[in-house]
Amino acid sequence: MVGLHAEDGLTPVASPPVMSQVQQAIVISAPGGPEVLVKKDDWPLPVLDDNDVLIEVIAAGVNRHDCNQRKAGPAHEPNPVPGLEAAGRIVACGRNVSGTRIGEMVMALTDGGSYAQYVATRSELALPIPENLDWISAATLPEALFTTWFNFFGLMQLKPGECALIHGATSGVGSIATQLLTALGYKVYGTAGTAEKRNAALGFGCVAAFDYNDPDLPSRVRRAAGGRGIDAILDMSAGAHIDSDLAMIAQDGRIAHLSAGGGKTLQVPLRQLMAQRVRITGGFLRATPVAMKIDVARQLEKSVWPLLGTSIKPHVEATYPLDNAAAAHRHIETNSHIGKIALTVSK
Repeated sequence: MVGLHAEDGLTPVASPPVMSQVQQAIVISAPGGPEVLVKKDDWPLPVLDDNDVLIEVIAAGVNRHDCNQRKAGPAHEPNPVPGLEAAGRIVACGRNVSGTRIGEMVMALTDGGSYAQYVATRSELALPIPENLDWISAATLPEALFTTWFNFFGLMQLKPGECALIHGATSGVGSIATQLLTALGYKVYGTAGTAEKRNAALGFGCVAAFDYNDPDLPSRVRRAAGGRGIDAILDMSAGAHIDSDLAMIAQDGRIAHLSAGGGKTLQVPLRQLMAQRVRITGGFLRATPVAMKIDVARQLEKSVWPLLGTSIKPHVEATYPLDNAAAAHRHIETNSHIGKIALTVSK
């Protein structure tokens, strides 16, 4: 593991000599259901790059992406340990990172590996935990915050005075996106599949919530939006709502997709798309270049971090110990949960 060097003009920092070079981690052993998540007691610690920090994980968020990675198997991503977000303490730094960061309590976006006692990430993606957030809450925010900002303000270029609609407004991303956009002054509409979830969406800040299975969804949304339609739609359905989306999108509107549905082909009426000047986009956050993620991190820290714990608070429906990550996956795959699910790793 790499430490700082005296010639860099910074205090030399090495990995603590008492730190073992192995750790406990949950590893995807094969493609399949939650039962393929296997606990390893001798998984190697991450090797730090020059710009990385090593985080002792206190808690980790569980996301749909983790379940999809598990189904695809251990070779689908470079790291067979799932987990895209974590909260914990920095315990070691790469040579280009100031050793003064050791001991910081951070919440981080990670490129996998968070279902473990230790995870490495770029130092710029490990951000300070606000005083009014606990470990569990902090661990369940990074993926949703980065996804929301990247899609609405990066890909869709949401402007002041415009409105948004979020399909699945009570999901992990949807619940945080609703709160974030509402806190920044945007009018947000949401969809959900049950009355309980639609009520929850209203609680998160949606001005109106609709059943995404309603055949009259586009007309209901347009009426609620004053007849002009929706400027920016975040769609997690892998194209299942494309007809409704195009029927309720405003002129010059944008649609961003979060799920590719395993490689589905999107059938789009080209004339309608052109007549309304609609832009359809999407992106995989995990595969996004690190420089773009760092830019998102800076914007979040400036514009959103002061709102965390007050205007933006995750609804954590359940927590599971790391050993029981399989139960967390079973829970998320029932599609019944509202908000986030988390793993507790260490104290």
